[in-house]
Amino acid sequence: MGKRIFYFLLTNVLVLLTISIIFSVTGAGNYINETGGIDFGALLIFSAIIGFSGSFISLAMSRWMAKKMMNVRVLDPNGPLSAAEQGIVEKVHRLSRAAGLMHMPEVGIYDSPEVNAFATGPSKKRSLVAVSTGLLREMDDDAVEGVIAHEVAHVANGDMVTMTLLQGVVNTFVVFLSRIAAWIASRFVKEEMAPIVHFIAIILFQIIFSILGSLVVFAYSRHREFHADRGGADLAGKDKMVHALRMLKDYSSRMRGGDDTAISTLKINGRRKSAIFSTHPDLDDRIERLQAK
Repeated sequence: MGKRIFYFLLTNVLVLLTISIIFSVTGAGNYINETGGIDFGALLIFSAIIGFSGSFISLAMSRWMAKKMMNVRVLDPNGPLSAAEQGIVEKVHRLSRAAGLMHMPEVGIYDSPEVNAFATGPSKKRSLVAVSTGLLREMDDDAVEGVIAHEVAHVANGDMVTMTLLQGVVNTFVVFLSRIAAWIASRFVKEEMAPIVHFIAIILFQIIFSILGSLVVFAYSRHREFHADRGGADLAGKDKMVHALRMLKDYSSRMRGGDDTAISTLKINGRRKSAIFSTHPDLDDRIERLQAK
């Protein structure tokens, strides 16, 4: 269930590149001194402004982006809903109240065969909890409640905001290091080509360092998943949370026996060899820690 992280990171990279290109083209935030060297103090301030602007803009867009990219159908609690849809809204609202949320998240469903759910949004007041049609088909009622409790725990824990702050720090280093690397690269070409090489190198190094920086965000995400599991257990009950994780494990095992494509974005298949690129820990580890709680 890594879509919350995936879309946040994707938006962040696109926003960061856009801001960086605008600054580079307009010449704003110049950090090259009169001798052609780098003013590191000015560069650090420049990097922090771009870095945190990119992460906070990504946060502000997170709910809208998720709705558009996943084609989420928001369920109106006061509108005509099927019994199943009304049940999802009731679960989200009941668990949200139990978590102490003052404002109920938007509740949505999106059409996808994969077993998935996510929570996103710029704040606890403007959050979204969405589930896939595949999750509703594949899981029983107790497991669905465990999954929703896990996502509500993410909202209650403020994970998107803390991740935004972390991403802002990562972005700052990405911008800072990419410009130093680009400046070094521009020293190896003719003077008349240096500005062009410097501009292109900034974009290339920023993409490379963004990918490397995402490993830090992935590590944080894995850490927060254990907290959300415990929060989900507190809200829905330990047995329902463990049951949900076991059903996810069974589903992912069955899918790996066939076509992996359907679970490639879930990041829950527990392949330890690619753990550093996963937003979620191995399911066996999550179940073991939850049972030991």
